[in-house]
Amino acid sequence: MSRILIIRFSAIGDVAMTIPVISALATQYSQHEVFLLSRLSLQPLFKGLLENVRFIGADLGGEHKGLFGLEKLYSELKAEHFDYVADFHSVLRSQYLSTRFRISGVRVAAIKKGRLGKRKLVRRHHKVLKSQKDSFRRYADVLDKLGFPVLLNFTSIYSDGKGDFSQIETIAGKKEEGIKWVGIAPFAKHIGKIYPLDLQEQVVAHFASNPKIRIFLFGGGKKEQEVLESWSKKYPTVTFTADKLDLRKELNLMSQLDVMLSMDSANMHLASLVNVPVVSIWGATHPYAGFMGWKQLPVNTVQLELPCRPCSVYGKKKCYRGDYACMRGIKPEQVIAKIEGIIF
Repeated sequence: MSRILIIRFSAIGDVAMTIPVISALATQYSQHEVFLLSRLSLQPLFKGLLENVRFIGADLGGEHKGLFGLEKLYSELKAEHFDYVADFHSVLRSQYLSTRFRISGVRVAAIKKGRLGKRKLVRRHHKVLKSQKDSFRRYADVLDKLGFPVLLNFTSIYSDGKGDFSQIETIAGKKEEGIKWVGIAPFAKHIGKIYPLDLQEQVVAHFASNPKIRIFLFGGGKKEQEVLESWSKKYPTVTFTADKLDLRKELNLMSQLDVMLSMDSANMHLASLVNVPVVSIWGATHPYAGFMGWKQLPVNTVQLELPCRPCSVYGKKKCYRGDYACMRGIKPEQVIAKIEGIIF
């Protein structure tokens, strides 16, 4: 029996994307123990995943902060006697730990991020619009280097496809026959990935007017909650639950949905992990960069063809046009049509 350490600290969407790969590894090599090292706050994603998968939480803002903290973390990890280390992140922290393990004789492999292809994809002039290898395959390639090729055949974090409804029924209410549940996650970390809220509200209003549809809003920050709470008060069939559900229960609720509308954000990936169809909206970023959710269909993306997009791999760059036409130009009717194509 071998012990395999996988390292991926952030962000939540990228950590979520490790799950199909870790699940495949743990299932197809069930005689081995698999450990994921990540931020402690992300542990709920891996709760009950598989018996031979363990989560190790790093306190990167506290006891594991800085060089001395990383050395302390390494000492703690070394005591686990790992046989292999798979660096799914390849940033300074993970590189430091990988180097220490390599020096001690542990076999190590790291992700190749394909930066050149992504730079060509997002550069301002002479773009090369070529689909890049997705993150799932890049993670799997790391395991392949270590001698653990995997078949990526993951379906859901819930073995039967849905979470235990009894755990959320008091908050979500009973799902009545013939009623469709639509999830909407309107926010993302960067403005270049957010469909303008005035246009998003038109989508919400359209579905809120249909008595056969219930809408659940997802979002966490204080300003986000203010917007979502105002929508839930304005439209009776809209429910805002982020202040009532922890991450695990949010996943449970997502598994009960008929469709999720999301930006290029963590919620897109979370919904994908519970085998729910996702309609995703793309602006500054592009699915070609390799960050589509697990088994998402390209036909369910909403995006405009503009000579300036994509302009950013992660959506961080400010729009050089100044008008965010890639998002502002998407009509609510386009989004509505994609959702209705799934639920009706």
